[in-house]
Amino acid sequence: MAPGLLVAVALSAAGPASASDPGTALELIRPGRVQAAKAFEVPTPDRGTLRLADFKGKVVFVNFWATWCPPCKEEMPAMERLYRKYRERGLAVLAISLDSDGAAVVAPFVKEHGFSYPIGLDRKMAVANLYGVRVLPSSFIIDRSGNLSAFAFGPRDWDGRDAHAFFESMLR
Repeated sequence: MAPGLLVAVALSAAGPASASDPGTALELIRPGRVQAAKAFEVPTPDRGTLRLADFKGKVVFVNFWATWCPPCKEEMPAMERLYRKYRERGLAVLAISLDSDGAAVVAPFVKEHGFSYPIGLDRKMAVANLYGVRVLPSSFIIDRSGNLSAFAFGPRDWDGRDAHAFFESMLR
């Protein structure tokens, strides 16, 4: 495990779903002020480059994870279903691995599970530190204007009713 990172091992107990604000039902944290998402560029397992700037104009879901993180592995299939449902409407899901062994462990993991969203490698945790990641998984949602809209520390049900309602509202 990477030094200084915690792994969220259980979903927090969410109260009843709020039809008026699915972000609240998902226990998403909203920034106190408008702030632009921090630009980043990381290598990919296939020796390419993943740049946040390449997704300008889309709603971008950035998830920090690792192959050794049980809650990460648990939520990634739901992220895949969310991505497949909304990618044609402008949702980009970017999964940034913090595995120190990089592509050697990430590429077989991604292939085994059939994830189709873009994967980046942050072996030295430069982007994770830029975003203040201290818990895995951590997710950041960026609106079409490039501003940080919400974030979550710990796993969420990204394919549930509340997540669908949240992303429906973001993709309008």
